[in-house]
Amino acid sequence: MRRGEVLAAEAASCLNRAMAALRDIWEEIKHIKSLLDMMVAEEESLKERLLKSIALCRKELDTLCRELQLSPFETEEESTILQMEKNLRTRVEVLQKQKRDRKQELKALQDQDRDLCDILCTALFSIDSSSVPSLEDLDRYRRHVASLNTLKEQRWEEFVSNKRQIILLMEELDHTPDTSFERDVVCEDEESFCLSEDNIMALQNLLKQLEARRALNEAVCEQLRARIVALWERLQIPEEERKSSAVGPSGGAEAAEYEICDPCNPGRAG
Repeated sequence: MRRGEVLAAEAASCLNRAMAALRDIWEEIKHIKSLLDMMVAEEESLKERLLKSIALCRKELDTLCRELQLSPFETEEESTILQMEKNLRTRVEVLQKQKRDRKQELKALQDQDRDLCDILCTALFSIDSSSVPSLEDLDRYRRHVASLNTLKEQRWEEFVSNKRQIILLMEELDHTPDTSFERDVVCEDEESFCLSEDNIMALQNLLKQLEARRALNEAVCEQLRARIVALWERLQIPEEERKSSAVGPSGGAEAAEYEICDPCNPGRAG
């Protein structure tokens, strides 16, 4: 009986050890299975997020390509989902930057155009501000603004040159600006003068009128001088007296000292 008890005890001990080992193995297997189940769930969630991102990127890419007037973006069908999502997202970021850059350049061109049109009194460039401009639209707009800048420089040079001549002629003719346009030309700040086509033409006409008046005055003076010389001849006035005369060869307006008046302030000598 003692031997039987010993064998039974040993058998029970072996069984207990085996059951403990099996229990540890089963718990470890269960833990691994939970980890694997969790990893599978996470990967499935990641795949779902990637697919949603791909769908959103494709939709945004289609919109951006239409707005920027570009060909549709072609993806590599053989690439992995992860690589495809990265490629699409990168392309979206590139096109978004292109869109921002075009809109910013459009605004800058419109600001320049508005300032130039105020100075030149011309119409604004026709372009749809609500949409993204094409590269061709921006190129045309750049050339338009450049041409306006050139026109502004040409008209400005013409205005400054004509104004200088007009002031000299008014001083010579002792003419005080008597119209609002003449006062704008002679008396107002140069920067405030509108360089419109009509104003430039009016400026040219004013200069021609003053030149015509000077020419007329010169013609009258020549006629009067000729009559005086004829009288000298008839009266046999000596050459010495002729030279000392106010209308002699060395006298007259050419040699006389006189004050030039400021056209904008007739009472003040210049």
